[in-house]
Amino acid sequence: MPWFGDEPVSTATIGKELPITAHVSTEVETIQLRGGELASSLRNQIESGRQQLLRDGGHPPVLVTLAVDPNPPAEAYRGSIARTMKRVHIEHRPIDLPSDCSEDELSDALHRLSADPAVTGVLVLMPLPARLDKSIVSEQLDPLKDVDGVTMINAGRLHLGLPCLAPSTPSGGIALLDFYEIPIAGAQAVVIGRSNVVGRPLAALLQRRNATVTVCHSGTRDLAHYTRSADIVALAIGQPDFLTPRLIRPGATVLDFGINVIGDRITGDADFEALRGVAGAITPVPGGTGPITALMLARNTIAAGIANLHKDLDSIPPFEHWQTVEKDG
Repeated sequence: MPWFGDEPVSTATIGKELPITAHVSTEVETIQLRGGELASSLRNQIESGRQQLLRDGGHPPVLVTLAVDPNPPAEAYRGSIARTMKRVHIEHRPIDLPSDCSEDELSDALHRLSADPAVTGVLVLMPLPARLDKSIVSEQLDPLKDVDGVTMINAGRLHLGLPCLAPSTPSGGIALLDFYEIPIAGAQAVVIGRSNVVGRPLAALLQRRNATVTVCHSGTRDLAHYTRSADIVALAIGQPDFLTPRLIRPGATVLDFGINVIGDRITGDADFEALRGVAGAITPVPGGTGPITALMLARNTIAAGIANLHKDLDSIPPFEHWQTVEKDG
């Protein structure tokens, strides 16, 4: 799975005014928010939606992953998508454009896939080569097939609180909070990172659920001022082990979307071991948000099928109407 972070965050900048105070030593019980616990129920929800789509006369769902000279993380993400789609009975079609393709060729491919009635959803693997303008994707992909919420219409509708296809990674974070019954309404939430595929949409999703949200980033002064009062701290910045105990209050929930490779070790943006006994709940890396990102993409593919069937994003029903996701036992 590729890293979906903001611009690199300088620890010298974002923590510049961090006061050195004693950390509360009282240990709390830390719940690990594991995506695998949610996966089975989420697959049931996806199957319920898929069957309803077919009953309503929709096409069998097909997800296309479009790539231009994909790097190893993008290829790994594609592999995860392929495995997930097979398990939930969604056809996956990988399409690779030539490594030297032009912007016109990319645009033509997007138009062809957008017009193909047999294609339910399209995901363009990032990053694109630097010579290609990535705004081509957000401007020219059909919003009804935009399964990762990157088009301007879906992004705009998300922020306006309208039915849309929202990015799968932050949607997975919300699903984890719900599954583990962590309150969102009324919570103070801090999102560290403002990328268009994690930070900004996550803030919008939290606001839609009546959380009070602060977005912090590389220009934030005195980060601890915000994070220490938060009930929920989420981050996606590409800085391994950045979030430490002195940056949160005891009992806070930590959503870690970071994926960092250090030697043979994969770690998140939060210092997981140091936060155990301090955070009330935390997503481990790996094993937290990662396992459900591809499943959220599958769920969006079904939602795209419904939108395509009715030619309208407003036709996407709330996911909780498909099937209630509950813990086993």
